[in-house]
Amino acid sequence: MGHADQGLIASDDLPDGLVVADADGRVVVVNRAAERITGLAAEFAVGKRLHDVLPLEMLDGRDWWACAAPYTGLRTATGHPERNLLLPGGTEVLVASHYVRDVPLGPVCRVLVAVRDTRHRAREELSRAELVSTVAHELRSPLTSVKGFTATLLAKWDRFTDEQKRLMLETVQADADRVTRLITELLDIARIDSGRLTVRRQVVDLGRAVQRHVAGMVAGGEDADRFKVRVAAGLPEMWLDADKIDQVLGNLLENAVRHGSGTVTIDVGVAEDDGVAVTVTDEGEGIPREAQDRVFTRFWRSGRRGGTGLGLYIVRGLVEAHGGRIQVGDSPSGGALFRFVLPAGTPDYLE
Repeated sequence: MGHADQGLIASDDLPDGLVVADADGRVVVVNRAAERITGLAAEFAVGKRLHDVLPLEMLDGRDWWACAAPYTGLRTATGHPERNLLLPGGTEVLVASHYVRDVPLGPVCRVLVAVRDTRHRAREELSRAELVSTVAHELRSPLTSVKGFTATLLAKWDRFTDEQKRLMLETVQADADRVTRLITELLDIARIDSGRLTVRRQVVDLGRAVQRHVAGMVAGGEDADRFKVRVAAGLPEMWLDADKIDQVLGNLLENAVRHGSGTVTIDVGVAEDDGVAVTVTDEGEGIPREAQDRVFTRFWRSGRRGGTGLGLYIVRGLVEAHGGRIQVGDSPSGGALFRFVLPAGTPDYLE
């Protein structure tokens, strides 16, 4: 059968190792990733018993198949979650299994075994460690400031003028807002990574949303002449999560203002697939071509950029949660270009 039985699954397209056995416990599929990770040859394995060609052991030396018992165990069992197991020779791999039954509580007709190199887990753990380190660093500064100012005010309240007290309290408030934004980012990342991001849709006028954000930035001290907003006529009705789209727009506009230069242009128009496209460009240095593929990954920062490096990762997650897409490129004026497209249409539950 070679690497994959095409009637069962196109397994060679999968990034992880996959070994599949039939109702008799005989191997019918070994994909290329499984060959690479386990050293198991498909030509040798196909047709032989799963237990014999993939003798997995638990870290304490016990036979994992005797404990898993996919064909003789409980009829309610659906598989086993990913865990560290040992191949012959002591190589450690990550293994998860899934049992397929034609009818509930019926006999197992297929066993799917997913195998991953432990380097995947190491990368995930490194990413989590980096996230913890970044968060700890970003929290330390504002919390130190808050503690310092509040301790000073409590100890020497009568020595300060009202204006000095106001200045200290405004600083405390700004630092508290910074901590709140960081916590919001962490919650967004957790929901994006776990697939639990909820989109609460309502009719949103994207043109007005952009204009509102620009007006807010002007009210905050930015020069009104720095912004150019162009909204096309005849935009389709958009059902979006207003708060999440505000996050996307706020992040992209703030990036353009802080890290770009010259005029910031925001175009809102009809996309090629009848959705709406929003394009934000500036006239700054732009983003090097070799870095553009990494812009939407965790912790990406340009050479001059501070912060957590999580904002654009969250932006992509929010756009994709709406069924949209986002890209980065070079603007005609030489700066950075960010363009996201959102699909139009009424949610299914309202049709």
